[in-house]
Amino acid sequence: MGKITGFMEFERLEEGYKPVTERLKHYKEFVIGLDESQAKQQGARCMDCGTPFCNSGCPVNNIIPDFNDLVFHGDWKNAIEVLHSTNNFPEFTGRICPAPCEAACTLNVNDDAVGIKSIEHAIIDRAWAEGWVTPRPAKHKTGKKVAVVGAGPAGLAAAQQLARAGHDVTVFEKNDRVGGLLRYGIPDFKMEKSHIDRRVEQMQAEGVTFRTGVLVGSMPKDTKVTNWAQETVSAEQLKKDFDAVLLTGGSEQSRDLPVPGRELAGVHFAMEFLPQQNKVNAGDKLPGQLRADGKKVIVIGGGDTGSDCVGTSNRHGATSVVQFEVMPQPPEEENKPLVWPYWPLKLRTSSSHEEGCVREFAISTKEFIGDKGQVKGLKTVHIEFKDGKMVEVPGTEKTYEADLVLLAMGFVNPVATVLDAFGVEKDARGNAKANTEVDGGYATNVAKVFAAGDMRRGQSLVVWAIREGRQAARAVDEFLMGATVLPR
Repeated sequence: MGKITGFMEFERLEEGYKPVTERLKHYKEFVIGLDESQAKQQGARCMDCGTPFCNSGCPVNNIIPDFNDLVFHGDWKNAIEVLHSTNNFPEFTGRICPAPCEAACTLNVNDDAVGIKSIEHAIIDRAWAEGWVTPRPAKHKTGKKVAVVGAGPAGLAAAQQLARAGHDVTVFEKNDRVGGLLRYGIPDFKMEKSHIDRRVEQMQAEGVTFRTGVLVGSMPKDTKVTNWAQETVSAEQLKKDFDAVLLTGGSEQSRDLPVPGRELAGVHFAMEFLPQQNKVNAGDKLPGQLRADGKKVIVIGGGDTGSDCVGTSNRHGATSVVQFEVMPQPPEEENKPLVWPYWPLKLRTSSSHEEGCVREFAISTKEFIGDKGQVKGLKTVHIEFKDGKMVEVPGTEKTYEADLVLLAMGFVNPVATVLDAFGVEKDARGNAKANTEVDGGYATNVAKVFAAGDMRRGQSLVVWAIREGRQAARAVDEFLMGATVLPR
């Protein structure tokens, strides 16, 4: 514990934001991180609990009290060593993770939690600036070859761990660039893609080979995803050429809204909208880009993807943005004695919401209204829950004008082509069926084929993807070598 009375002396200090009027003009990050003295003060608030619930609240089990203490004492170089011991990519999580560790913080029982995420953000940015993040190639090669299918956070974490264990790793990615939803889902204003690029450079120096624009399996029919590759490689070829195959693709099948008028022009999945702006930001030319300029935008879905649509629409110059959420509005503050140390249900207002957005809760879309094949509005009704069932509230019907409707209601399962190509058994939700037990963990029903990340667990957080990638790498290493020194 850096300062015994720190949690009583200092208040939580939030990271700052650049003004809305300034940040709406571009797609760059606008968070103002903690400086050295602010991070030290925030680290002083850590209570060094006898049972640090933050460690277990964090899916990758970051050793949080230790790096808090090191930051307090100004030992930043050891702080990044501690952070990297459990998390391959803290520059990702320090920017876009919702911080379940802070919900589990003991101080959060009756006070504001330690700003763990902001400290993590400060540590990794300092480490890159000081040149402490360097390649760590394996000292000895095993001669084993591993194919990782999918270059999102799960695939990247697994590939780095396996390469450092001495295996020859090739990552196959269907998109033209590495990163998965980090690249073509998360807006640049939340995480600039240079953070991915420099990790790719580090991993290449560690021996990882990346093959982009390559789809494993067959091209899906009638797909709404815009970034599919043109080159394909068969599952049988991968099984022939590699000693193990790890499937780490995302859960990319968007949840649809099959109501009358769904076929109208102007009704799109969020993942038709968001990736296009990311590609334009990267310098690509998209003559027919889907844009919100001068349009009345309705975003259906109240989660992070919906929030990303809000922020992007405002940067396009939308006339208005309204976001629908089918669930009732949660309380502004959680009942801490009831829910701590678990993730609480409470109202969460993102930076995109603060930039301009009307939020409607407990609302359901009944029909899309069109004119000459183009969406012009939505018929809605408010709903409530009675006896565990969702029912309409009489007299609450309303029509909203809309020129662009974005469906951001989550993802139901992976696009099935990869799993079908390998013959991988699926669970009831359409995900790859593979357990996470220590013995035989992440193995599918197909010999030497493993699965991890959203493809196995379903739609989840980037920090869960990193955890699963690391654990799956350990399982693959043990399968190949009979033993492993990689951490779980």
